[in-house]
Amino acid sequence: MRPARRLSGTAIRASAASQEPVGNRSDFKGCTAIRPLSYKTDGPLAGFAALTGALLLALVLLTPRIALAFETFTIRDIRVEGVQRIDPGTVFSYLPVRVGQVMNDERASESIRALFATGFFKDVRLEVQNDVLVVFVSERPAIASLVVTGAREFSDEVIKKTFADIGLRESLIFDRSVLERAEQELKRQYLSRAKYAVQVTTTVTPLERNRVGLNIKVDEGESARIVAIRFVGNEKFTDAQLLDQIRLSTPTWLTWYTKTDQYAREKLAGDLETLRSFYLDQGYLEFSIDSTQVSITPDKEDVHVTIAVSEGEQYTVAGLDFGGQLLGRENEFAQLLPLRTGDVFSGAKLTSGQNRITQRLGELGYAFANVSVQQSLDRAKREVRFTILVDPGRRVYVRRINISGNGQTRDAVIRRELRQFESAWYDAEKIRLSRERLGRLGYFTDVRIDTEPVPGVSDQIDLAVKVTENASGSLLFGVGTSSTETLILSAAINQQNFLGTGKALDVEVNTSNVNRTISVSYTDPYFTDDGISRSFKAYSRVFNASELDLGDYRWRSNALSLNFAIPYTELDRVSFGLAAENNTLSLGERPPQRYVDFVNGVFDPVTGVQTQEGVGRSSSALLGQFGWTRDSRDNFFTPNRGRLQRGALEFTMPVGELRYYKATYNHQYYYPLNKDYTLAFNADLGYARAFSGSQYPPFKNFYAGGIGSVRGYRPSSLGPGRDPVDNIALGGQTKIVGSIEFILPLAGSGNDRSFRWFLFLDGGNVFPEGKIDTSEFRYSGGIGLTWLSPIGPMKFSLGYPLNGKPQDQVQRVQFQIGTGF
Repeated sequence: MRPARRLSGTAIRASAASQEPVGNRSDFKGCTAIRPLSYKTDGPLAGFAALTGALLLALVLLTPRIALAFETFTIRDIRVEGVQRIDPGTVFSYLPVRVGQVMNDERASESIRALFATGFFKDVRLEVQNDVLVVFVSERPAIASLVVTGAREFSDEVIKKTFADIGLRESLIFDRSVLERAEQELKRQYLSRAKYAVQVTTTVTPLERNRVGLNIKVDEGESARIVAIRFVGNEKFTDAQLLDQIRLSTPTWLTWYTKTDQYAREKLAGDLETLRSFYLDQGYLEFSIDSTQVSITPDKEDVHVTIAVSEGEQYTVAGLDFGGQLLGRENEFAQLLPLRTGDVFSGAKLTSGQNRITQRLGELGYAFANVSVQQSLDRAKREVRFTILVDPGRRVYVRRINISGNGQTRDAVIRRELRQFESAWYDAEKIRLSRERLGRLGYFTDVRIDTEPVPGVSDQIDLAVKVTENASGSLLFGVGTSSTETLILSAAINQQNFLGTGKALDVEVNTSNVNRTISVSYTDPYFTDDGISRSFKAYSRVFNASELDLGDYRWRSNALSLNFAIPYTELDRVSFGLAAENNTLSLGERPPQRYVDFVNGVFDPVTGVQTQEGVGRSSSALLGQFGWTRDSRDNFFTPNRGRLQRGALEFTMPVGELRYYKATYNHQYYYPLNKDYTLAFNADLGYARAFSGSQYPPFKNFYAGGIGSVRGYRPSSLGPGRDPVDNIALGGQTKIVGSIEFILPLAGSGNDRSFRWFLFLDGGNVFPEGKIDTSEFRYSGGIGLTWLSPIGPMKFSLGYPLNGKPQDQVQRVQFQIGTGF
C-alpha cells in the first residue's frame, strides 16, 4: 500500500480569514498554503542568499495564487471529511472535479475556490490517499439565537426583518461580513431618525454542536436636534417666510410629536424641493440652491443647517401658445390652463394646467397622452413665453378588466361598481369614479386600478383591479361596559358582505341596564340590476330611562319596516318605505310629568277639565319614510376628503294613535389640508312636530350631549326644557348640533390610517317646541382617538365643557363603536 501523501508534500488549503485568520493575512480565498522553503549558504554569497530567500518567501506569501508542482494523478475516488450539518452530496455538487479525471494544480485551486465561495466553510484542505482525493472541510457555525436589546426607536420584529433581508437570521450559517453589513444597516436606520450617537455592539457566543448565539446591544443615545436653520442669499423673502415653507424646524412645543426638529437627509431633500416649488410659484424661474451645509456639534446632539440660494428675477407670462396634435380642441385646452398672459408665473398653475389637459385627453380615450412645455425667456423684459405641446398618442380601448385580491367577494360584486367597461374607450374619469365607488363599499381597505399594455398591440390596454379585503363581517359574543351603561351582554352577527354577495345581514341581541335590543335586518343593494336596493328590518327595543337619570319609566318599541332606495346619480340615492310600529310605556312611581300627560291626557289645573286627550300606555303607528343620501367621501371608514349628506322625513299615516312628523339632516364635510392632516365639519339638525290637535310622543324627542353630539356632557342630558318634578332633561323637538375636528395621523403610523387622533370643538343643544335660544348653546373641546379595530371603528374622546351651567351633567371620558361623528 502506498503511503498517504499531500499534494506536492503539503495540503492545498484555504481558510476564511474573516472567520478565523491564518497568520497575519486577511483572506486567502483559494490561496494555497505551502511549507516554507529553507536555504543554507556559506561564504560571500550568504548575504545574497539570505536576501533572495526573504524575497522568495515574501513572494510566496503575497501571491494570491501559487501553481504547485506535484505528481498528477487520476482520481480513483473522492471522500469528504469534516461535514456535520451539510450533506456530503452538497460538497460533491460544488466540486468541479469528478472520479476518473486527472487532478492537477489548476483543478486543485479551482476546487478550493469553488468550495470556499459557497460560504459554508471556514477552512478547506485537499489531500491524496492512494489516488483518493480527500476533501477536509470545517463548517462555519450556524446561528442558534439572535437577540436584540436596548432598541426603543424600532421594534425587535422590525430589526429582525431588516436583518433577515440582509441574510442574518436564526438557522442560517454565520458570516461575520453579513453581520457587519447588518450592523451598518441598523446604524443607517438610526441615522435617519437623527440618532447620531447610536452604538451597536455585538457579542458572538460559541455554543455546542458548532453553533453561535448573537446578542446585539443597541445604545441609541439622544436624538440630534436642529438648533438653527439659516438661509444665505435670500433677499425677496425673509428667513421666517422661508421657514414657513419647509417642514424641518427648530424645537417647539409640538416637535415632540411631529419630530420636525430631528434632522434627516431625506427630510432636507424634500424641503429643498418644497423651497424650489415655492420660488417657482412666485415667478422666480431661475431660482437655484447653491449649497447646503449641515454641521453637527462634537457631542452629536445639536445640528446646524445652512442653505445658500440664488433667487434670480421674477418673471411674468408674455404668452401661451399651443402646438402638437390639438384634436381641434385648442380653445378647450386653453380654458383648462389657470395661467393667463400677464400673470406672474406660477409653476403650480402651469403643472395643474398640464395635468388637466392630460386628464381631459384620458377622458377621451388617450391613455398615454403626453403634455410637455417649452419656455422662452426674455431676461431683459423679465418675461417668459410658453408653448404647450400636446401629444395625445393613439386612442386606446380597454380589452379586458382583471380582478385580483378578492378571496371572498365575488367578481360580480366588484364589476357592478365599475363605470369603465370592457371593449369601451379608455376613460380616466370613469376609472377614478370606479375606484371611489369600490372604496365607499366598506369591503376593502385598499383599491388600486392599474393599466397594463397588451403585448404587440398599441391601441389596447388591460385594467388590473387590485383590492385588499377588509374583515366586513363579525361574530361577537361579549360581556362589557361603556361610559353610559354599567353592564352589556351582547351577541351579534354582522356581515356587510354576506357570503361575498355584497348583501348585508345583521342579527343583534344586546342587553344592558339601559338598552335591550333584538334586531334583524337584511339589505340587498342590487335588488334590481340597475342598483335599486331593498331592505327589511325587524326589531324589539326596551329603553330603561331611570338608568340614565332621565325619569322613572320604560319604553318598549316593536317595529317592522320595508325600504327601497333608488340611485339617480353616481353619488345620490333616494329612499322610501313603510314601517309598522307599536310602542308601550311603563310608568314607575315617579315618572316625568310629560309621560303622565301623554298617557292620561292634559287637564286644566284650575278647572280639572281635560284639554287634550291621552294616547294611553300602548300606541301604534304606520310610518311613511323618505330619505336622500349623497356620498362623495374617498373612504367609508377613514375619509380624508369629500362629503356625506343625509336627509330623512318620517311621518305617520292616518292609521293608529300617533300623529307626528320628524325631519333630520346631517352633513359631514372632510377637507384635506395635506396628505396627513384633515379638517372635518359636522352639522346635525332635527325638526319634529305633532299634527294639529295631537300630542307629540315624548319618546320621539331629540336629545343632545355625549359622543356623537356635544362631547364632555352626559349623554342625552342637555336641553333647556326640564321636568318640573324631577328636573331632568326633556329633550326637544328641535336639534342644532355642530362639530369641528382636526384629524392627525398617529406618530410613527406612517400611511396607516387605522389609528388617528383628533382635536375637536362641539356646540349645540336641543329645544322644546318654540323659539330657539342661542344663549342656551353648550360648547365643549377636547382630544380623541379613532381606531379601526377588528370589531368595528371605535372612537374615544376626552371632552371638557367650555360654558357648562350648574344643572349640566359632565362626563369627560366617552367612547362609541361606530363610524363618523
